[in-house]
Amino acid sequence: MTDTFFANARVIDPVTLTDSPGAILVRDGVIAEVFDQPTAAPKEAAIVDCGGMCLAPGIIDIGVKVSEPGERHKESFRSAGRAAAAGGVTTIVTRPDTLPAIDTPETLEFVERRAQLDAPVHVLPMAALTKGREGREMTEIGFLQDAGAVAFTDCDRVVSDTKVFSRALTYARSLDALVIAHVQEPILSDGAAVTSGKFASLRGLPSVSPMAERMGLDRDISLLEMTGARYHVDQITTARALPALERAKRNGLQITAGVGIHHLTLNELDVADYRTFFKLKPPLRSEDDRIAVVQAVADGLIDIISSMHTPQDEESKRLPYEEAASGAVGLETILPAALRLYHAGMIDLPRLFRAMSLNPARLLGLDAGRLLPDAPADLILFDPDAPFQLDRTKLHSKSKNTPFDGARLQGKVQGTWVNGQRIWEGA
Repeated sequence: MTDTFFANARVIDPVTLTDSPGAILVRDGVIAEVFDQPTAAPKEAAIVDCGGMCLAPGIIDIGVKVSEPGERHKESFRSAGRAAAAGGVTTIVTRPDTLPAIDTPETLEFVERRAQLDAPVHVLPMAALTKGREGREMTEIGFLQDAGAVAFTDCDRVVSDTKVFSRALTYARSLDALVIAHVQEPILSDGAAVTSGKFASLRGLPSVSPMAERMGLDRDISLLEMTGARYHVDQITTARALPALERAKRNGLQITAGVGIHHLTLNELDVADYRTFFKLKPPLRSEDDRIAVVQAVADGLIDIISSMHTPQDEESKRLPYEEAASGAVGLETILPAALRLYHAGMIDLPRLFRAMSLNPARLLGLDAGRLLPDAPADLILFDPDAPFQLDRTKLHSKSKNTPFDGARLQGKVQGTWVNGQRIWEGA
């Protein structure tokens, strides 16, 4: 394999939290050396002139829905892999909310085979925590872990039976397995389409208080104190949940938290006149909540940013707001959407990539997400200032349900490399 030398780069390092000129040498699919000053390229190395653009670790996206098996018309591993490559995502961590749910080693092995055949990026599957994601009986966590599951989750379904959930946490702790949960009080949240408040009342839509998230988190923290399990919250979206998260971390619990990119960059007013591409789960929050959560990411209280990529077909979205399916695609838009925060001066690039690359890798025990010798050469090259207007029909995902359709964004991926091999070249 030919050596590759990335010259004239603006290196974004989430480990040292630096943003500085440099160069990187890649050999045999891993990073061989990182230079912090102008350096001549080794003889016979292929040279990639970065032209002063940003070179960063590839994004590791936890919580991507690929609709295989069951709903391949919404998203396949082939289409999701292309979308990820175009968006600078080099590893996707897939959800088990398929049809059927990924709750047996056989289903998990099917997913792994499909991913290996069709996706140009790394694919790490999660498995269901309970059978059928029904919250009544836990899955064979040990067997699923042996088959390759990197975490266990029932996705947006809350395991409301605390006895079942506590047993699953206890068993997961004995195997050092990671549990990922969605924190909402399920009865309060049932049927809600938006966050409660004046806007919800004016629109006449069923709503849920932000306290439902705080209540769900408080319950799970209590169970963590009892079981000692490794636990990750998929999305923290409200200011009221942040003090409980901070206390749990300060008390030494093995808890981390994430947030979806849409909740960092949009708010409840974006729903406007019942625009169903903005219907998410949990629903979009107030601007005060959005700002508080962005600050929590900048401070490191919230560890991870993900796309929460959820493809839905046109028939699922072109319904009255209350009846429409929740979710939005995000693999191709996670980076330019995150760069909105950078351009607004709310968070710098190294801290963005700490949340999008380094921290997800640490959570899953991966060597990726960092620019260090011997780390996998999973890299993205992007121009953070390149402007464009998003046309959803040009997305690589099969489903086109993005809330950013027609939006003016900044930040284009110019190249994506996985194990040192280029899998995407920007226009």
